[in-house]
Amino acid sequence: MIEKILPATLLALTMMSCAGPRYGAGVGVRFGPPPPPRYGVVGSAPRSGYVWTDGYWDRGPRDWNWMAGSWRRPPRSRATWVPGSWESSRGNYRFRRGYWR
Repeated sequence: MIEKILPATLLALTMMSCAGPRYGAGVGVRFGPPPPPRYGVVGSAPRSGYVWTDGYWDRGPRDWNWMAGSWRRPPRSRATWVPGSWESSRGNYRFRRGYWR
């Protein structure tokens, strides 16, 4: 059995060493778009002046994870919440986090 494993291992190591630094060390992973957002009962604000910030899909190592929305207090008067969004670029998806404007 070792006679079969050893040549395959040597071949793999040779291929990796031939690649060298010119091919770069990074690995790109493509995955599909996030599932549709979840909607549910928001309820009422815990105090006056709080703003509801929507939940969003976050990408984990193996799958999508839903990050629940929450009530937040704006950092300053007249601040508005800009929700996060997923953007597609050449088959890759990038999340732009929500922020106060």
